[in-house]
This record gives sequence, C-alpha cells and structure tokens, in this order.
Amino acid sequence: MTPSESRRAVYARRAAMLAAGALPVLAFPRPELDWAAWALLVPGLLGLRAAPTAREAAVRGWWFGGGFLIAALYWTIPNIGPGLLLVAAVFGVLWAPWGWAARTLLPARPAAAMLVLPSLWVLNEYARSWHKLGGPWALLGATQWRHPAVLALAALGGVWLVGFAVVAVNTALTLAIIDRRVRAPALATALAVVLAGPLTYAVLHRPRPERTMTVALVQPGVVHGPAARLAAEERITAGLPRVDLVVWGESSVGFDLARSPDLRARLTALAARSELLVNEDARDARGRISKSSIVIGANGIRGRYVKTRLVPFGEYIPLRPVLGWLAHISRAAGQDRVPGTGAETLAAGGTRIGPLVCFESAFPDLGRALVRKGARVIVVQSATSTFQDSWAPPQHASLAAVRAAETGRPVVQAALTGVSAAFDAQGRRLAWADTDARGAVVVTLALPPAGARTPFARYGDYVIFVALAVTAAELSVTVVRRRRTLPG
Repeated sequence: MTPSESRRAVYARRAAMLAAGALPVLAFPRPELDWAAWALLVPGLLGLRAAPTAREAAVRGWWFGGGFLIAALYWTIPNIGPGLLLVAAVFGVLWAPWGWAARTLLPARPAAAMLVLPSLWVLNEYARSWHKLGGPWALLGATQWRHPAVLALAALGGVWLVGFAVVAVNTALTLAIIDRRVRAPALATALAVVLAGPLTYAVLHRPRPERTMTVALVQPGVVHGPAARLAAEERITAGLPRVDLVVWGESSVGFDLARSPDLRARLTALAARSELLVNEDARDARGRISKSSIVIGANGIRGRYVKTRLVPFGEYIPLRPVLGWLAHISRAAGQDRVPGTGAETLAAGGTRIGPLVCFESAFPDLGRALVRKGARVIVVQSATSTFQDSWAPPQHASLAAVRAAETGRPVVQAALTGVSAAFDAQGRRLAWADTDARGAVVVTLALPPAGARTPFARYGDYVIFVALAVTAAELSVTVVRRRRTLPG
C-alpha cells in the first residue's frame, strides 16, 4: 500500500467513526429507537478497539464525538450556521479519552472496561453540561424517557446513572463479541444492569401524595406577531374550565407589562377564574431583554422569575466580540438577553411551583435546586418554533420525564407551538400535545409532600464523584504499569 493509499484508508476509517458517532442519536426522539440505545455504541467501540495504536484510538474517539454532536445538534443550524462544525470539532475532543480507554481496555481488562468506559462517558457529559460550555443536550440517559422502570435509576443517581448503565451494557456487548472467553459473564452482566432499573422501580419508596392540582397547558401553535399570539392565548384560556393554574409558553407575552397597564388589566381579569403563569419576552424601559415567568392572579402580578440559563447563540452569543459575526449569517441572537440570578420558586395554584424556562429543563441541577427550595411541581415554559419541523421539540419535551424521575415531582411543559407535555412524579406520561396540536391540555397532578426527596435530590451528583474516582484509579494503574515496563 502506497503512503497516499494508507492515508486514504486512515481517513476512511475515521469517517466511519464519524458515522458511528451519529448512531446513538437515533435513540432520541423523533426516531425513538430508545430500545436500541443499549447497543448503538457497539459499532463505535469495535472501531476504537480496532485502532492500531492508542493514539489513533483517541483520534477516532474525537471523530466519533464530532459525529455525535453534529447529529445531536443539527437542528441548531438556523441559529449558528457553520458554527456547528466548529462546535463539533472543538467539543468532539471530549471523546478522545474514551477512545483511548476503549483501545487500551478492550478486551485486555474486561472488568476495568465495564467501569472505566461508562465513567469516562458520564464525565464527558458532565463537562459539556457546564453552562459556560453550552449546556447539556442529548445526554444518553435521556433516551430512556419512555420507560419509567428504567428512569427509576435517575431517582437514585440522576440522568448520569441511567447513562452509566446504558454505556455499561454497550461495553458488555462489545466484550461478548470480541472475546468469547468472557462472553457468558459479559452477557450476564449486561442482563443484570438492564434489570437494575426495574428492580429499583419495584422497591423504591414513594411517599403518598398529599393533594392534587389541576393545570391547563395552552398551546396556540404557530401564530406570527406578539399581538396575534396574545389574542390566541386569551381566546383559548377564556374557554377553559376552572383550574388551579393556566400555563402559557415561553415568550407568550411579547410586551413589557411594566409599561402596559391596559394589558396588565386584561390579564388580571383573565386570571380571576384561574391563576395564570405567563412568560414575558420584551425590551424594558432601558432597552434590556429578559425572559420572565410571571404569576398573575385576581389582584395582578404575584411573582416573577427571570430565566437564568440562556441558550448559547439563541439568546446570547458567547465571546460576542469574536463570534458576533454569526448574527449576520444566521439567526443567532442579535442582542444578548439579561440572565436572572438563580433558581427560584413561586406561589401559584395554591402551592409552590418551580419555574424553568425552555432550555433550563435540560439541567439536572436546576430541578434539584427547585425541590430543595420547596417546589412541589416543576413547570416548564417553552418555545421551539424556530426548530418546529426538527427533532428538537420532542427531544426537549422528553427531558421533562427525566426531571420528574430525578426529583420525584410532577413536571409539566407548556410550549407555544408544541410539544406540550405532562409527567407524574415517576416520569410516567400523563399528556402529550405534539407540534400539530392546537388549544389546551388539562391534567390533574398528584403532588408529593414538600419534604419528600429522591436520593438524587438529597445527595446530588455523587455518580460523578464515583466516576472521577474510577478514572483517577485507572490513571494510577496506567502510570504504575508504564513505570514497571520502563528499562532499568
């Protein structure tokens, strides 16, 4: 083989890893091959194992990560355009250690592989979940949103534990394929991990609900212009039966209520029968824009929460002096929104609710913070019309199931154009209004005691600390082994 042929072969194999990285995305909505998540990493792991050197495996891992990010975030192209390729190239490197470890441990050290590869995966997810790096999306554990029995693991250790389990099973299946000597124990381990969720679901203590709450989720659909949208929301709300709380979607009010006394009066009159949770998205008197969840009762505005975690490029441009040019070639934010100061609960519908605005429902720590502040139900307000025909709306709505299982709280989501959804405290689906639905969905929620806590809500991200300990131990073993093999 000539040098040029050799180079072409190398890049062909790396391109195959790019494609392998896209496969796990098929387990998320819309494809919803969630059952296949337990095996979709196997092609990538086999490709990493076949790398001629650990260094090449790390490079292949980088390509795998790039393919995963392109497939998972393709719907952001209207907002960031060619910036998606930059994101994939930069953040794909987070998969390089995973690639190196796969080449090193498979199949030489099967027990270590079963612990280290899932640990590195969840550490990767935790790193890219940092808001400064963009925030979480397509966390592997979220693929299991339709399976409350599996999501029981989220009540123990958050989405991280579910993701750990999925990667562990993929690793076991890979071991069974490449080394028949460990096939039987590998398959037995895979079966045990798969059954861990249902077993947890069966034995996990669940407090008896103290009361119920009736919530209406208003979904007017694609309505152009803030005035027309507001009119549609008012019309739908006026036709609703009496409920505890009516929730409108993100950006449902495109006017500054502080400077709109007539609109405040209209909304107050509308809230005489049922309290309203609206979302204001408008410039204030100083020209600033924030997205605020506002509770309106029969006596006017009763509380406000300002969105804290903003969408990169959609609501602000990171490093705007350097990347601001993206606003000229895409729909990236022309003006940065002003963030709030942190998670807060509001009194609404006769209880404490935990408001989250759109992208914020992707963050596991925010749901946990709201529960610790006394929230008995989590309410998400969303607007994804920019991505209406993509996989983004159902993927976003599915996150409510994961947050519900993690926190032991019902979670509802009202989206302007869909998907609006509701889940009970175990992550079981109560309602789902897809992007073609118009009108309102009314659900009755069973509220747990304010003091009830899942292990995840109580103890937090301990899975991440365990993963760090496992990774540190493996690094120590690697260093010791290399020293022993050095001459002299």
